[in-house]
Amino acid sequence: MPGLSDTLVFVPAWNEEESLPAVLDELGRELPQADVLVVDDGSTDRTAEVARVHGAEVISFGANRGLPAGIAAGYGYALEHHYAFCGRVDADGQHPVGELVRLLERVRSGASDVAVGSRFASGDGFAAYRYRPTAARRFGTAVLRRSMKVALRRPFLDATSGMYAANAKALPILARAYTSEAPEVQGLLRLQEAGMRIEEIPVDMRPRASGESKLQGKKAVMVVFTIAATLLAFVRWRRG
Repeated sequence: MPGLSDTLVFVPAWNEEESLPAVLDELGRELPQADVLVVDDGSTDRTAEVARVHGAEVISFGANRGLPAGIAAGYGYALEHHYAFCGRVDADGQHPVGELVRLLERVRSGASDVAVGSRFASGDGFAAYRYRPTAARRFGTAVLRRSMKVALRRPFLDATSGMYAANAKALPILARAYTSEAPEVQGLLRLQEAGMRIEEIPVDMRPRASGESKLQGKKAVMVVFTIAATLLAFVRWRRG
């Protein structure tokens, strides 16, 4: 059951038994006051068991439903249990919890409704080119940045980042079911239309702790097309 904290941090996870313990241990050290939820997306390994052993609440899907469902479930849990603040980090170890603490502080201070950790934003001691993606990812990122600028009417450098902090006002928006395989992008569009204050904060991220990215090859290409379709549909809807 949820504890007495006003803050929930959730971790979407699919077959992440190797990297998940370190993520949960880091959350316990850096954010001991927060409740932790693992959304187990139909894993076939020991992800759910590992999460429970490390003291996390667990939602387990009976089958793999994909990241959009996992994200909606995490925010939905925070909304249902009346948390004032909600954070999200990935299960692969890429998101330092110390950076999430900074995002939560921005939201707690009232500076923003949603703070997004950005690999590409600079300033405050963060170099502009500290993160160097592959050539294919650079191309996809460039296309996405231009598209997001049109859709949001403002620059947004890391629209697919999964490191988030949000307040209670944003939770009903982020908890809605996603119809796109680019849930972060769709979420940003919804937040913008709802008048939420979104802040992109420069952060450092790490290489994933184990395994390989689930977005490679043809799947990565399809995600780029999905993002483009999501943005195009949004722009058409707004103009209509």
